[in-house]
Amino acid sequence: MIESIQKCIEGFERSILDSEQNGGAGIKDVLDSLGLSHVKLPSAQVIALMDMLADGITPVSADITTALLGICEGYKKLLFAMSGLLEEGAMNALQVQTEPPQEAIAPKPVAAEPEADELGEALPDQPESEGQTQQQAAAQAIKASSISSIRVDTERLDRIIELVGKLMVTYAVISQAGGTGASQTASSLRELDIIITNLQTEVNAVRLVPLKQIFVPMHRLVNSLAQKMGKKISFEILGDSLALDKTIVESLNEPLVHLLRNAVDHGLEMPEEREAAGKPPTGSVRLSAARRGENAYIEIRDDGRGLNPERIRSKALEKGLLTGDEELSESEIFRLILTSGFSTAEKVTDVSGRGVGMDAVLNVIRNTLDGEIDIASEYGRGSTFTLEIPLSRSANEGIVEALVCRLGKELFIIPSQDVVEIYLPRKRDMVDLPDGRQTVDVRGEVHTLLRLGDYLDIATDIEDMTRAQAVVVRVGELKTAILVDEVLRQQQVVITKFTLPVGEIFSLPILGFGMMGESDALVVDVEALLRSFCLEPAAT
Repeated sequence: MIESIQKCIEGFERSILDSEQNGGAGIKDVLDSLGLSHVKLPSAQVIALMDMLADGITPVSADITTALLGICEGYKKLLFAMSGLLEEGAMNALQVQTEPPQEAIAPKPVAAEPEADELGEALPDQPESEGQTQQQAAAQAIKASSISSIRVDTERLDRIIELVGKLMVTYAVISQAGGTGASQTASSLRELDIIITNLQTEVNAVRLVPLKQIFVPMHRLVNSLAQKMGKKISFEILGDSLALDKTIVESLNEPLVHLLRNAVDHGLEMPEEREAAGKPPTGSVRLSAARRGENAYIEIRDDGRGLNPERIRSKALEKGLLTGDEELSESEIFRLILTSGFSTAEKVTDVSGRGVGMDAVLNVIRNTLDGEIDIASEYGRGSTFTLEIPLSRSANEGIVEALVCRLGKELFIIPSQDVVEIYLPRKRDMVDLPDGRQTVDVRGEVHTLLRLGDYLDIATDIEDMTRAQAVVVRVGELKTAILVDEVLRQQQVVITKFTLPVGEIFSLPILGFGMMGESDALVVDVEALLRSFCLEPAAT
């Protein structure tokens, strides 16, 4: 029995190593043989990661190979346990009798353990907690799909070097002038402001990445799906030269994979169906991108069967999303497919109907990118999904506009991109709720009131709330009013991460330090703050 189990596992290990050496070829067969293609996962993001690996979009790195070998080790322990070979003392003899082939030996990082554990619960000892291993596995997955390098035009680098040189010269002029030449110093400061602005513009341009980096691999995805499903597809890409910020491009990868899979599976008909409907047997899918104003628009269009509003409505009634009395427009009915758990798939396949739906795409577009999704469809003619993405970069790190607020003796920074308005609350505008929370009416719109001092356990100077200020913020669909003692000013700040892993030690909605020249202040992570405050149940 020992020898039989060992031979089975050796075959898995060889196929994994062969796939790595062949640049990822055969990785789908590896996932199928390990049973990973049929694992039912409740997370759309995790499913998208598996899909991108199977379709060749994510390269087979050394970390992935090591993790897959770790899964083989988990299978081995499971089979040994099932055959009664994991009794005390048996494994020691087993390790002597069954040495794996030399080429299949690889170090097993802790990140591989969660996957082995999910496939079989026979692991007797785990050196780290489940939460720690899940975080490490997620970090590896994000690292594998992130953009690790950016091409920079040499002319742009020359301009940056030139601006840095001007910056040094202007600094020297100001330092040499001292307090003697006020007019010369003022002129030099104006020149310094222009140089810094130009330098910031050039540095931000360095972060731009063409959409080609994520668009081109989609050819392989669509062709693979077409071959698997027996469909004829003409796939077209337009506007892939459009350059967006690196963080935006990275975040778009998973939603695009999900939308394209839906277009091929749900949207396009089989060749015989298309011919019966008077269409050419080859279906068309187009992925395009364009910039209009301060937004980028990405479209996924197909000429398939389109969305059936009656079927969507009946499915919504069946799931209890509608009562039957609502009068909805066609566009409002289409948006029901963005609801969590909504799916019209009649059967579960490895392409669609796997327990997750368009709500995963909506979550990334709205909450991560602060964008929006528009759906247009004509039944029998096709559908168009348009992603509207604002081009402003996230405030996780870099130079951003922000509000400097005072809370007691402490200063806090709120990134301006999340701010809707600043409001002076009045006593008649505030209402106490039974659950202990408060709301404030801001010009006819009611918002939950978040007392930042109470939330962070910081003493405030102002007891009379009408003398405080409310900063109305919005992230996706979440909106609230943050109460602070005073909004001092708006200015540019440089956000830097903590040098220590503060986020792993304390659960605080803080992005990092904001450097303002004369002093530093903590930067509020508005998204994390709103999620923890608005989505968690109130204490009663």
